[in-house]
Amino acid sequence: MDRRSLLAGLAFVGAAPVILSQTRSALAATPAMPVTSFTDLKTSGQFFSTVIGRAEISLATSQIAVEKATQKNAHEFAGFELGEAITVNMVLKDIGAAGPAMDAPAEEKIEALKSAAKGNAFDKAYIALQLDNHEYLRDLSDAYLHNSAGATDQAELQGRHLAMLMNAVFKEHVAICKRISGELGA
Repeated sequence: MDRRSLLAGLAFVGAAPVILSQTRSALAATPAMPVTSFTDLKTSGQFFSTVIGRAEISLATSQIAVEKATQKNAHEFAGFELGEAITVNMVLKDIGAAGPAMDAPAEEKIEALKSAAKGNAFDKAYIALQLDNHEYLRDLSDAYLHNSAGATDQAELQGRHLAMLMNAVFKEHVAICKRISGELGA
Protein backbone atom coordinates (compact mmCIF):
# COMPACT_ATOMS: atom_id res chain seq x y z
CA MET A 1 0.00 0.00 0.00
CA ASP A 2 1.25 3.45 -0.84
CA ARG A 3 2.49 5.49 2.11
CA ARG A 4 0.23 8.38 1.01
CA SER A 5 -2.78 6.16 1.68
CA LEU A 6 -1.50 5.38 5.12
CA LEU A 7 -0.88 9.05 5.89
CA ALA A 8 -4.29 10.07 4.53
CA GLY A 9 -5.92 7.34 6.59
CA LEU A 10 -4.11 8.45 9.74
CA ALA A 11 -5.07 12.06 9.10
CA PHE A 12 -8.67 10.99 8.53
CA VAL A 13 -8.80 8.97 11.75
CA GLY A 14 -6.96 11.65 13.75
CA ALA A 15 -9.27 14.41 12.55
CA ALA A 16 -12.43 12.36 12.93
CA PRO A 17 -13.41 13.32 16.52
CA VAL A 18 -13.38 17.05 15.80
CA ILE A 19 -15.02 16.65 12.43
CA LEU A 20 -17.65 14.26 13.79
CA SER A 21 -18.97 16.69 16.35
CA GLN A 22 -19.21 19.58 13.90
CA THR A 23 -20.45 17.59 10.95
CA ARG A 24 -23.18 15.77 12.90
CA SER A 25 -25.08 19.05 13.34
CA ALA A 26 -24.81 19.85 9.62
CA LEU A 27 -26.23 16.45 8.74
CA ALA A 28 -29.11 16.91 11.16
CA ALA A 29 -30.05 20.09 9.31
CA THR A 30 -29.70 18.55 5.84
CA PRO A 31 -31.96 15.89 4.37
CA ALA A 32 -30.01 12.64 4.02
CA MET A 33 -30.98 12.08 0.43
CA PRO A 34 -28.43 10.82 -2.05
CA VAL A 35 -28.19 12.94 -5.15
CA THR A 36 -29.39 11.89 -8.57
CA SER A 37 -27.30 14.49 -10.38
CA PHE A 38 -23.86 15.78 -9.51
CA THR A 39 -25.07 19.32 -10.23
CA ASP A 40 -27.51 18.97 -7.30
CA LEU A 41 -24.72 18.02 -4.89
CA LYS A 42 -24.19 21.04 -2.65
CA THR A 43 -24.13 19.92 1.00
CA SER A 44 -22.03 17.56 3.06
CA GLY A 45 -25.23 15.72 4.03
CA GLN A 46 -25.98 14.97 0.39
CA PHE A 47 -22.38 13.97 -0.24
CA PHE A 48 -22.07 11.64 2.76
CA SER A 49 -25.47 10.00 2.23
CA THR A 50 -24.42 9.18 -1.32
CA VAL A 51 -20.96 7.94 -0.31
CA ILE A 52 -22.31 5.59 2.36
CA GLY A 53 -24.22 3.49 -0.18
CA ARG A 54 -21.11 3.05 -2.28
CA ALA A 55 -19.03 2.29 0.81
CA GLU A 56 -21.46 -0.48 1.73
CA ILE A 57 -21.05 -2.03 -1.72
CA SER A 58 -17.29 -1.84 -1.33
CA LEU A 59 -17.52 -3.45 2.10
CA ALA A 60 -19.67 -6.35 0.90
CA THR A 61 -17.62 -7.05 -2.23
CA SER A 62 -14.28 -6.73 -0.45
CA GLN A 63 -15.39 -9.22 2.23
CA ILE A 64 -15.97 -11.69 -0.59
CA ALA A 65 -12.71 -10.82 -2.36
CA VAL A 66 -10.60 -11.29 0.77
CA GLU A 67 -11.65 -14.94 0.61
CA LYS A 68 -11.71 -15.44 -3.18
CA ALA A 69 -9.14 -13.17 -4.84
CA THR A 70 -6.15 -15.18 -6.04
CA GLN A 71 -3.91 -12.66 -7.79
CA LYS A 72 -1.48 -11.18 -5.26
CA ASN A 73 -2.28 -7.50 -5.84
CA ALA A 74 -6.04 -8.04 -6.17
CA HIS A 75 -6.02 -9.91 -2.86
CA GLU A 76 -3.90 -7.25 -1.18
CA PHE A 77 -6.18 -4.48 -2.48
CA ALA A 78 -9.24 -6.37 -1.20
CA GLY A 79 -7.76 -6.46 2.31
CA PHE A 80 -6.92 -2.76 2.31
CA GLU A 81 -10.28 -1.87 0.78
CA LEU A 82 -12.13 -3.93 3.36
CA GLY A 83 -10.40 -2.08 6.19
CA GLU A 84 -11.10 1.25 4.57
CA ALA A 85 -14.76 0.43 3.90
CA ILE A 86 -15.29 -0.63 7.51
CA THR A 87 -13.75 2.64 8.72
CA VAL A 88 -15.62 4.85 6.26
CA ASN A 89 -18.95 3.18 7.09
CA MET A 90 -18.28 3.57 10.81
CA VAL A 91 -17.33 7.25 10.52
CA LEU A 92 -20.23 8.11 8.23
CA LYS A 93 -22.72 6.37 10.51
CA ASP A 94 -21.18 8.11 13.54
CA ILE A 95 -21.80 11.50 11.94
CA GLY A 96 -25.38 10.55 11.15
CA ALA A 97 -25.12 9.81 7.43
CA ALA A 98 -27.76 7.46 6.13
CA GLY A 99 -28.46 6.35 2.62
CA PRO A 100 -31.22 4.36 1.00
CA ALA A 101 -31.31 0.59 1.14
CA MET A 102 -29.07 -1.15 -1.36
CA ASP A 103 -30.74 -1.26 -4.77
CA ALA A 104 -31.29 -4.34 -6.92
CA PRO A 105 -28.34 -3.73 -9.30
CA ALA A 106 -25.95 -3.47 -6.34
CA GLU A 107 -27.35 -6.62 -4.77
CA GLU A 108 -27.00 -8.42 -8.13
CA LYS A 109 -23.32 -7.43 -8.36
CA ILE A 110 -22.70 -8.75 -4.86
CA GLU A 111 -24.51 -12.01 -5.60
CA ALA A 112 -22.57 -12.43 -8.85
CA LEU A 113 -19.29 -12.11 -6.97
CA LYS A 114 -20.47 -14.54 -4.29
CA SER A 115 -21.30 -17.17 -6.89
CA ALA A 116 -18.19 -16.63 -9.03
CA ALA A 117 -15.44 -19.22 -8.82
CA LYS A 118 -11.98 -18.25 -7.58
CA GLY A 119 -9.48 -17.36 -10.26
CA ASN A 120 -8.64 -14.75 -12.85
CA ALA A 121 -12.26 -14.16 -13.87
CA PHE A 122 -13.24 -13.42 -10.26
CA ASP A 123 -10.26 -11.11 -9.77
CA LYS A 124 -11.11 -9.22 -12.97
CA ALA A 125 -14.76 -8.84 -11.96
CA TYR A 126 -13.87 -7.62 -8.45
CA ILE A 127 -11.29 -5.11 -9.64
CA ALA A 128 -13.62 -3.87 -12.42
CA LEU A 129 -16.37 -3.31 -9.85
CA GLN A 130 -13.97 -1.47 -7.54
CA LEU A 131 -12.67 0.65 -10.42
CA ASP A 132 -16.21 1.62 -11.40
CA ASN A 133 -17.12 2.36 -7.78
CA HIS A 134 -14.05 4.50 -7.15
CA GLU A 135 -14.41 6.41 -10.43
CA TYR A 136 -17.96 7.26 -9.38
CA LEU A 137 -16.80 8.30 -5.89
CA ARG A 138 -13.96 10.37 -7.35
CA ASP A 139 -16.37 12.19 -9.65
CA LEU A 140 -18.88 12.60 -6.82
CA SER A 141 -16.30 14.15 -4.49
CA ASP A 142 -14.94 16.37 -7.28
CA ALA A 143 -18.48 17.64 -7.91
CA TYR A 144 -19.22 18.23 -4.23
CA LEU A 145 -15.96 20.11 -3.72
CA HIS A 146 -16.63 22.21 -6.82
CA ASN A 147 -20.28 22.89 -5.98
CA SER A 148 -19.63 23.74 -2.34
CA ALA A 149 -16.63 26.00 -2.94
CA GLY A 150 -17.01 29.20 -0.97
CA ALA A 151 -18.93 27.58 1.88
CA THR A 152 -18.48 29.55 5.08
CA ASP A 153 -20.51 27.51 7.56
CA GLN A 154 -18.07 25.75 9.92
CA ALA A 155 -19.86 22.40 9.70
CA GLU A 156 -19.87 22.53 5.88
CA LEU A 157 -16.17 23.42 5.92
CA GLN A 158 -15.51 20.32 8.04
CA GLY A 159 -17.56 18.27 5.58
CA ARG A 160 -15.43 19.64 2.76
CA HIS A 161 -12.27 18.69 4.67
CA LEU A 162 -13.46 15.10 4.97
CA ALA A 163 -14.40 15.12 1.28
CA MET A 164 -10.91 16.35 0.36
CA LEU A 165 -9.32 13.44 2.21
CA MET A 166 -11.74 11.00 0.62
CA ASN A 167 -11.12 12.49 -2.82
CA ALA A 168 -7.38 11.85 -2.55
CA VAL A 169 -8.00 8.21 -1.62
CA PHE A 170 -10.61 7.75 -4.36
CA LYS A 171 -8.15 9.03 -6.98
CA GLU A 172 -5.40 6.78 -5.68
CA HIS A 173 -7.70 3.75 -5.72
CA VAL A 174 -8.71 4.46 -9.31
CA ALA A 175 -5.03 4.40 -10.29
CA ILE A 176 -4.37 1.22 -8.30
CA CYS A 177 -7.40 -0.56 -9.77
CA LYS A 178 -6.32 0.41 -13.30
CA ARG A 179 -2.84 -0.96 -12.64
CA ILE A 180 -4.19 -4.24 -11.21
CA SER A 181 -6.66 -4.50 -14.07
CA GLY A 182 -3.75 -4.28 -16.50
CA GLU A 183 -1.88 -6.97 -14.56
CA LEU A 184 -4.94 -9.22 -14.83
CA GLY A 185 -5.13 -8.70 -18.59
CA ALA A 186 -8.49 -7.01 -18.39
